[in-house]
Amino acid sequence: MDCQEEQLVNTICDLYEKISKLESLKPSEDVNILFSQLVFTCIPPNPNIDVAKMCDTVQETRQKLIKICGEAEGHLEHHFSSILTSFEDNPLHHLNIFPYYNNYIKLGKLEFDLLTQNINGLVPRNVAFIGSGPLPLTSIVLASSHLKETVFHNFDIDPSANALASLLVSSDPDISQRMFFHTVDIINVTESLKSFDVVFLAALVGMNKEDKVRVIEHLQKHMAPGAVLMLRSAHGPRAFLYPIVEPCDLQGFEVLSIYHPTDDVINSVVISKKLPVVSNGSVVGGPSCLLMPCNCSKIHAIMNKKKKMMIEELEASREEQFS
Repeated sequence: MDCQEEQLVNTICDLYEKISKLESLKPSEDVNILFSQLVFTCIPPNPNIDVAKMCDTVQETRQKLIKICGEAEGHLEHHFSSILTSFEDNPLHHLNIFPYYNNYIKLGKLEFDLLTQNINGLVPRNVAFIGSGPLPLTSIVLASSHLKETVFHNFDIDPSANALASLLVSSDPDISQRMFFHTVDIINVTESLKSFDVVFLAALVGMNKEDKVRVIEHLQKHMAPGAVLMLRSAHGPRAFLYPIVEPCDLQGFEVLSIYHPTDDVINSVVISKKLPVVSNGSVVGGPSCLLMPCNCSKIHAIMNKKKKMMIEELEASREEQFS
């Protein structure tokens, strides 16, 4: 690292020390100020920051910071979901009170565009979102603005989160009929995963590499061949906020695109498709580690001829299923 990058990492580590001393991570003036400073520090794109190459001390701080960010994010969503459900009219008409709502609008549009490009414009009938939380904004944005006939099944391990989320959408005559909530550890969900055309995996489901890969392996085992897995990752200094998903973590999936935003959308997006299983129980091919990360205007994916033909066959098969 050069001096500027070293200073950036030191600033992030200093902020971690301040945040770790807070008595509570629930929304308050001190919490809001420190986390705003952290996001402001991490959000400028810097591809030269590679957290995997940093010393053990920084790696340990990063893991602790991701865990703290996850806890704080949960408190923030719970706080605003509670406020929203107190509105007498439709709470979904007031989502803009959530401070990061515009980010979710941008992220939803980005993920919808990536999905559309990679399934040839087909409209999925059933979508699963794993780790939906008390404020399931991705599902709400996609259901209300982009996938207006799709059914969404939201999975979260926290019953209080699902109770709030269910109450949040209950007043909307359309969304309430297309959105369902399941309180369960996704590791315990098996056969029903085959019914989903697209599965979204939240960034904070599996906060370390081992847990993340364990969830991905479970999804690979039980998702339908040809189904799409959308994951959220992080790049550069943003990896101090969220875990990184590498293409080689996706055994049994074909990685179609990786997109690294450079605006205020923090998460990178990884889109992949489950490969078919052959007669001996193995999968055809494996994750492509020869992917070029996307900039804000283009999506690049390197794919050999055989894999491309396989994807086209899968898409044709999915088209018949959707029709």
